[in-house]
Amino acid sequence: MSPSTDRRCFLSAYVSFLSRIVVVLLAAVLAVTACGAPTSAPNDLATNQQRLTQCDPARPPAALVAIDGTGSSASDQIAQERMQVVEAIATRTAVCGGHLRVLVFTASSAAATVLFDGSLKMAGATDNARLRRVPAAVAELMATVRAAYAPTVAALPRSASDITAQYRLASEWVQQLGGPYRLDFTILTDGFQNVRVDLGARALSKQEAAALADQETVPTLSGASVTAAGLGRIANGTPSSSVVEGLVAYYDELCRHASAVKCTSVTDYAEAAK
Repeated sequence: MSPSTDRRCFLSAYVSFLSRIVVVLLAAVLAVTACGAPTSAPNDLATNQQRLTQCDPARPPAALVAIDGTGSSASDQIAQERMQVVEAIATRTAVCGGHLRVLVFTASSAAATVLFDGSLKMAGATDNARLRRVPAAVAELMATVRAAYAPTVAALPRSASDITAQYRLASEWVQQLGGPYRLDFTILTDGFQNVRVDLGARALSKQEAAALADQETVPTLSGASVTAAGLGRIANGTPSSSVVEGLVAYYDELCRHASAVKCTSVTDYAEAAK
């Protein structure tokens, strides 16, 4: 055999050997990745570690997100912003090991459909092990919520909106959960209730709005935090600032009437995600 033939045989064998090494290493990497799942990006973990410091282990959150499905706020942009709020609340709830319910409502407490309801207490022996599971758990539940949202909205009556009725649903739900949960109640709505009282008929002064809210019967939500976000955000047009101010005053008073410990009534959906 000539020297050139020897070199070709050696190179062929060497390349074959390297190929086998690469395959073995790749298989090992894939195996380690699979065994280590679920994982989270370093920035997710760091952010969730910070969120964890704000949790009360003795009183995990029972987070209820009630989304107004009436036609006045039916737009892709508003729906997208609402989903971002749901995702933020779901993440916060999962970090704190709480329970989450997401529903869509319209004309009454009976006209409501649950999109998700479940515990977000992560498995794991350490804080970091549990936190690493949060992104995957939230991604899975958000896929469920997003897929169900549009068909659910389409199936509900969309001409009437009974926003204050959701207070009763919130009270009943947290009582059914039992345990040490603390209610974190968020309503994503344009605020234009038209059942029993028409909040879109005209601009209300703060005094008029408060008087109307006082006429509503709402359950006591002691210790709860209540947020009404998206007030005045409608699909077509922009309400005057005086109309929006009346809505804010109404929902602030309604929340205080329920004896909640924290009341937030805002136009910006992003405020509900904080």
